[in-house]
Amino acid sequence: MDERLLKLLALASEPILTSPHTIELEALHNLNITPTDLTEALSWKNGWYAFESSLHVFPLGKKDGVFDLQSWNSEALWRTSYGDLARNAFFFAEDVFGGQFCFKQDKIHLFEPETGETQFFANELGEWAGKIVDNYCLYTGFPLAHEWQKQHGALRPGKRLLPKTPFVLQGAYTVENLYAADCVEGMRFRGDIALQLRGLPDGSKVRLKVTP
Repeated sequence: MDERLLKLLALASEPILTSPHTIELEALHNLNITPTDLTEALSWKNGWYAFESSLHVFPLGKKDGVFDLQSWNSEALWRTSYGDLARNAFFFAEDVFGGQFCFKQDKIHLFEPETGETQFFANELGEWAGKIVDNYCLYTGFPLAHEWQKQHGALRPGKRLLPKTPFVLQGAYTVENLYAADCVEGMRFRGDIALQLRGLPDGSKVRLKVTP
């Protein structure tokens, strides 16, 4: 296994689930989108948190109350909230704000939940792990997550820190602008924002419509 990935695994929590079964690994391979290095990493440590829960890597397998790779990537969970913006991507990890790391066109991209935009991040998982370890403050949101948890307690599984005023609408990157939100509801809410902002030039005045 890539040394950079091993270093990240050494810094990570205990596995979220026990080692995946062969049938689960085969099901993932059958999706024809997930590279071998991810399944190898999950065989070593099946899903994990790192940097005080700022980084969350989804596991393989079913367990009540746990989002695994297959359920997180199901269309019905949150992806439909983004229309076609979330198509052709396989999401495997997230930062503390719910920014999604995904495989797209055999490369790793970062999916911005407030805009639905993707940007290239790494060529493969080892490079991704190396960038995360070398600059986790930037790529996981650790500093704000650390300060927020000092005031409010540990961030629970299934929760991400969302801005009260969206960052894309000039919301501040401060503890005061953050709250712990259900990860699925947070993605659905911001999918609606992304679709409303789609195609607007930078600096446009907007009035968001919030639907229940």
